[in-house]
Amino acid sequence: MDGDLSFPMVLAWAAPFFVLTVTLEWVLVRRGRLQGRYEWKDALTSMTMGLGNLITDILFGFISLGFLLWLWQFRFIDLGISLPIILAALVAQDFVYYWKHRASHRIRWFWSAHVVHHSSQHYNLSTALRQPWNSNFTGYVLLSSPLILIGFHPLLIGFVGALNLLYQYWIHTEAIRKFPRWVEFIFNTPSHHRVHHSTHPTHLDMNYAGIFIIWDRMFGTFVEEGDDEVMTYGLVKNIGTYNPFRVAFSEWISIFEDALTPGLTLRQRLGYIFAPPGYSHDGSRQGSEAILAAWKADNEAG
Repeated sequence: MDGDLSFPMVLAWAAPFFVLTVTLEWVLVRRGRLQGRYEWKDALTSMTMGLGNLITDILFGFISLGFLLWLWQFRFIDLGISLPIILAALVAQDFVYYWKHRASHRIRWFWSAHVVHHSSQHYNLSTALRQPWNSNFTGYVLLSSPLILIGFHPLLIGFVGALNLLYQYWIHTEAIRKFPRWVEFIFNTPSHHRVHHSTHPTHLDMNYAGIFIIWDRMFGTFVEEGDDEVMTYGLVKNIGTYNPFRVAFSEWISIFEDALTPGLTLRQRLGYIFAPPGYSHDGSRQGSEAILAAWKADNEAG
């Protein structure tokens, strides 16, 4: 089956659609026809990051795909390819994506790639294209191993993973407020994902969903956007650059600088690599829990 199995390159085929819709939203926002904000340097940086992501996946995607194809020999069963299996793979992959996304916020090594996507201080369709260049070198693909072992073919997982990312493209907008309650209850929407990109202390590390927001509701990471709530986007400490190479690699460089600080124990060095973002051996930095606790203390005192 492996030799005959193939799926369309969803994201590559969608590239012209991305450019067209970003341009359209940009123009309509500028003319006041849609709600949102654009800053041309930021948008161009995001689109450059998207192009770089496509190029690096073409050049180095064999690392991640090769691992999954190697792992395929150890599968428990082969579920084959059929419409029900494709749909099951879509749901299963989205469930695993929730945990992968959560790990990307809670393990700094994975955050070194995912931070790129959160580095824009704007929230529009171009932000969806702001993707990392180093994902294939982080070992992130290891978290997809259970899907392969239970019988989903690696190429099928790659296909539904691309569909998942394609779905998430349109939710990066301020032009759409909220859908009917049943849609907001089941699916990830622009409203839910705006919370995920917000820097408010109560929003940090929340709403990890890809397609189905039910995972966040099930596992206690769901926060609803308030009516007419004004969001501030970006990072707790913004990187302050439009240079694509600095956007792509600044966190990676910071990890190595922190881990190689003289005088640290091995445990402290590993903490700078694998502990949640905000870890410091001397307590001089704050992670999302400490930021939230400080915010609650200030508001309770007030």
